[in-house]
Amino acid sequence: MMRSLWTAATGMSAQQFNVDVISNNLANVNTTAYKKERAEFKDLLYETFNRAYMLDGVGRPVNLQVGHGTKSVAVVKDFSSGSFQQTNNPLDFAIEGEGFFMVLGPRGEVNYTRDGSFKLSITDQGKMLTTAEGYPVLDDSEAEIILDVDVSKLEVSVEGELFYINEDGESVSLGQRIGIVKFENPQGLESMGSNLYAETSASGMPVPDDELGDRSIIHQKFLESSNVQIVEEMVKLIIAQRAYEINSKAIQSSDDMLGIANNLKR
Repeated sequence: MMRSLWTAATGMSAQQFNVDVISNNLANVNTTAYKKERAEFKDLLYETFNRAYMLDGVGRPVNLQVGHGTKSVAVVKDFSSGSFQQTNNPLDFAIEGEGFFMVLGPRGEVNYTRDGSFKLSITDQGKMLTTAEGYPVLDDSEAEIILDVDVSKLEVSVEGELFYINEDGESVSLGQRIGIVKFENPQGLESMGSNLYAETSASGMPVPDDELGDRSIIHQKFLESSNVQIVEEMVKLIIAQRAYEINSKAIQSSDDMLGIANNLKR
């Protein structure tokens, strides 16, 4: 009887974790370039009472086993692209493809992001392209990007090369290209918050965008929306709630059965 109590408890714990993941997706439905997550689960160890066997044509065709519940094992990100929204802001960029922007993090490490809503910060070096938190955006040589030009005349090619329009209406290169990299296993990236990811041994080393698969395309004056589908998440939430409820009913039923067994002598 106690086995059913603990088994149902693992189910409640797993569904609570599932609701936590779904809630995070719904909370970030308007977060730029947010990638929805999915919780994954596995069953726990099985207690075997009798094993299947065959001996001289006679035996048990099936096992007699009972499981001990479930556990959460992974949270998988869906890196499919969200829809693009036009902003008409020359410092907004969206990536079409599997690439990531490079950002110099708060401790001097390189982080990665799909959020291209960049800003200008006034520094001793000049007007620097940064994130909303002030982290410098890096070019393809991991150098900070300085934009000492009229931003309204800034142009960026689909490959990330920076230009400005001079007084004669000609495009003049700034000599820098927005850095875009890819990972062989983006699922292995560690989420750092603030739309940033960190490299891990599971993700592999970052490689230049043109060395792994199709080249990513940069769209200026666009931002990538979250790929969360509200209706899909609400359906998952209802399923998780019902699963949590039925596991709680199993605990209640087990408790009632224990009560009946304890009252047999009365």
